[in-house]
Amino acid sequence: MKINWGTGIVIAFALFMTFILYFVFEVQSNSKYDNDLVVEEYYKHDTHFQEEMARIQNAHDLQHKPLIKFGEEGVKVTFPATFESEKIKGNILLYRPSNKKFDFNTQIALTNSSIVIPHNKLIKGRWDVNMEWQYEGKKYLTKEVIYVN
Repeated sequence: MKINWGTGIVIAFALFMTFILYFVFEVQSNSKYDNDLVVEEYYKHDTHFQEEMARIQNAHDLQHKPLIKFGEEGVKVTFPATFESEKIKGNILLYRPSNKKFDFNTQIALTNSSIVIPHNKLIKGRWDVNMEWQYEGKKYLTKEVIYVN
């Protein structure tokens, strides 16, 4: 049987469409490929954007800012000595952009003006650290990106 070039193009096109449809169905039905939204209730989160920007600006305007570093023991957040540790309240969200199952929150409880999040709670890769905190009634938001090796 001889196949001319027109029939070959139609067969190639049909095989390509079949491959694409298989790939789409596989990604949508397999739980291994997680395609959730980055943030639950995205639009509700977006309505508080101006308030969030004000808190980021408050943190940016500080003369001495808290430091967020990754070291051997884990993620260490150190507040400047000018802050009284008892007056700092808030929480630290460690957000994993690639998989929300690894995200977790930690309340700020300072020891010697710092808090350490242990290395064993973190897997390798990129982490976004969002620290929402309050000092003497003023709200702050500090955002950093760290990479765990």
